[in-house]
Amino acid sequence: MRIFDPHIHMTSRTTDDYEAMYAAGVRALVEPAFWLGQPRTSVASFTDYFDALIGWERFRAAQFGIRHHCTIALNPKEANDPRCVDVLDVLPRYLAKDGVVAVGEVGYDSMTPEEDRVFARQLELAREHELPVMVHTPHRDKAKGTRRTLDVVAESGIPARRVLVDHLNEVTIEAVADAGCWMGFSIYPDTKMDERRMVALLQRYGTERILVNSAADWGRSDPLKTYKTGRAMLDAGFSSGQVQTVLWDNPVEFYGQSGRLELSELPGFGTEENTATGTFEGNSVLRGARPDPATAAESGGAG
Repeated sequence: MRIFDPHIHMTSRTTDDYEAMYAAGVRALVEPAFWLGQPRTSVASFTDYFDALIGWERFRAAQFGIRHHCTIALNPKEANDPRCVDVLDVLPRYLAKDGVVAVGEVGYDSMTPEEDRVFARQLELAREHELPVMVHTPHRDKAKGTRRTLDVVAESGIPARRVLVDHLNEVTIEAVADAGCWMGFSIYPDTKMDERRMVALLQRYGTERILVNSAADWGRSDPLKTYKTGRAMLDAGFSSGQVQTVLWDNPVEFYGQSGRLELSELPGFGTEENTATGTFEGNSVLRGARPDPATAAESGGAG
């Protein structure tokens, strides 16, 4: 099973997670710009974070055989903080960087006027830079927020095929499907979606324009949920080709619209080639003896 996780916050994860993901078949991912868990106090904290996404985290993933891409944006939660909004002025220089494959996460948290303005401006930036858009739907009033999101997207003039509306569920999928946008689902241990519910939606709506991700943030989450969803699909009678459509082909097709995907194979975790690839600004994540990833997978390390 070859997996492209289209939404996973690896900054919050350990190197053990990268090792387990590689053993499970993950070979590429997208990390959306996110909030830090506590309020940022200046634009400088954003730029340090963005630099880490396009630099250090990309290097760290490569050491474990995984291609790392990211999206860049001012997230909806922090769009309400006047200390953060000026970051909109520095976004253009990051949206031009290699490895940045979309504008995101944008959208709504509490559906405030401030979020309206920031959302509209970032949709303009996506048009200017000819990039796809990853949209975050709110955790509260999700149906209302999704409808409002689709209205704003339509007003922006961005083609629906360039928009991924994420964190969907049974209540919101139909509106997004009818709008022609891509549909994203985050699979969590306790909240949002689980594998069983996701399989039921795939049985009803098919595999076209659907992306499944693990999100895997600082809360209780699981970076192997993409793999586990693939296993659940197989157990439910989906073919290996249908699993590949959801877990690889669809993310490649959506983010490929950026023209910036890098999907060539990397040396696997713990191989001599990766051990010899040096450091990033003097730092390395590789320390001590490392097991062969194939052996780890055979012994149950894939989940």
